[in-house]
Amino acid sequence: MLSTVSRSPVAPTVSRLFEAAASAFADKGFHATTTRDIASRAGLSPAGVYVHFTSKEDLLFQLSLEGHTAVLDHLEGAVERASSPSEALAEVVEVFARWHAEQYRVARIVQYEFTHLSPEHRREVVDLRRRIDAVVAGVVRDGVAAGEFDLGAGADPAVTARAVLSMAVDVARWYHPGAAHTPEEIGTTYAALALRLVGRR
Repeated sequence: MLSTVSRSPVAPTVSRLFEAAASAFADKGFHATTTRDIASRAGLSPAGVYVHFTSKEDLLFQLSLEGHTAVLDHLEGAVERASSPSEALAEVVEVFARWHAEQYRVARIVQYEFTHLSPEHRREVVDLRRRIDAVVAGVVRDGVAAGEFDLGAGADPAVTARAVLSMAVDVARWYHPGAAHTPEEIGTTYAALALRLVGRR
């Protein structure tokens, strides 16, 4: 799982700890999870966690950082590959929604547990969230300028972009293996819904 989340390969033990933390946080929540829980799921002693992370909060931060950065990289790549705003928005939303299904455990953590981070770490994650918002808002503005999107009178591209992203983020809340639709089908459906939302002409 983390191989598709991380920006670059990580040490096998760190990857196991990421997997274990994502599983534990998703099952029990941040506060109810102990480092012993994480270590046990990773097949390590509790001391093994502290070889790589200074605290449970640091592990959450690194996991959140990896998840948000991976998503930002994916979205920026999707925009670069696109030949029009409509294609860019469809690709961005397809990637974003599919990622939240494929990586639903990690996605739940990076989207819903980041409030447990320290103020300094939270600022870093919030900055990444703003950059993700900015990528999609830029695509929406480009589509309006090109005459491809019709948001309606007085509509704000930034608010519209946030609505599009929120729709895809919600996938992590309800998705589970064995769901009626595959991550690929979800991505395709949500891409079509996003284009309707921006009033593609």
